[in-house]
Amino acid sequence: MKRRSFIKKMGIGAAAVGTGLAARAVPAYAQKKYNWKMVTTWPPHFPALGEGADLFAKWVDEMSDGRLKITVYGGGELVPPLGVFDAVSQGTVEMGHGAAYYWAGKMPACQFFAAVPFGLNAQGLNAWILNGGGMKLWEETYAPFNVKPFLGGNTGVQAGGWFNKEIKTIDDYKGLKMRIPGLGGKVVKKAGGNAVLVAGGEIYTNLDRGVIDATEWVGPYHDLKMGFYKAAKYYYWPGWHEPGTGLEIIVGQKAWDSLPKDLQAIVKSAADRSNIWMLSEFEARNNAALQVLVNKHKVPVKQFPKGVLKNLKKLSGEVLSELAAKDAMSKKVYAAYSKFLKEASDWGQLTEEQYQTFKHL
Repeated sequence: MKRRSFIKKMGIGAAAVGTGLAARAVPAYAQKKYNWKMVTTWPPHFPALGEGADLFAKWVDEMSDGRLKITVYGGGELVPPLGVFDAVSQGTVEMGHGAAYYWAGKMPACQFFAAVPFGLNAQGLNAWILNGGGMKLWEETYAPFNVKPFLGGNTGVQAGGWFNKEIKTIDDYKGLKMRIPGLGGKVVKKAGGNAVLVAGGEIYTNLDRGVIDATEWVGPYHDLKMGFYKAAKYYYWPGWHEPGTGLEIIVGQKAWDSLPKDLQAIVKSAADRSNIWMLSEFEARNNAALQVLVNKHKVPVKQFPKGVLKNLKKLSGEVLSELAAKDAMSKKVYAAYSKFLKEASDWGQLTEEQYQTFKHL
């Protein structure tokens, strides 16, 4: 009798333990599926930029075991390319992929989180945003719009752009109609030019038809694919206007708050992976594309004269100072950015700059 009683109790206990383990192994929230939409400023599946968004969605799907599925829409498929931020802010979609300087009309301070003329390169921007306090300021800038930002890529140092006339002095910018966004566009405007903002998919047509006289985009990998060498005579370097442009993945705050902690961690991890993947992709492809442009298509690659760069840097300083004087958030971000840039530059002169100078000995 005692033996049967003992076995019965053990059976009940084991069942209880088994039930407890099962409950812990499969928590209730793990059963919920999320289906999100991501809109981008890029043409569908566009090399590197659009691919980065596609891969981000793929990685989130894999890491979440299908619990969070993200459908990616290229620019114009669901919303206009430059309507991405509004769509996320208003909750029309859960996510977006683009570049912060596209939203400068809503919040001027956002431009610091994409590219600053003569500012941080990709390595420096990553350091500032991820480890130097920049992310807190970025979140503060986007908070009034109910949007949460993440770094989602970087172009590295860009090319200087495509021009249909030579740039010999700063006066050659007068009257120049150039597709150039962000703070770089404001510098061109201050030099007497006209800064035009159009989406990537519209640039070639505008350049070919003479709607614009010049354009910047990214670098040789993209420029070759987009055929700019057919519509412009001269290819300039360096990209003073965008020394390391950060791309962003943005999430609506309400959508973000709806996710359990593990899925939030997955989204962040996938964004970090996308950030390094995109920079690596551009670095891996640009040189080969440059060789094709130069050797096959006979593109004249020209350096901006030092006098032009010196004047552009001076005008850039004026643009930044004026921006900080007009907008309180820009003033706050500019102060933090400038401090970090000075620190990074001092260290960079002793390391990266010296290495580049002496590595060919």
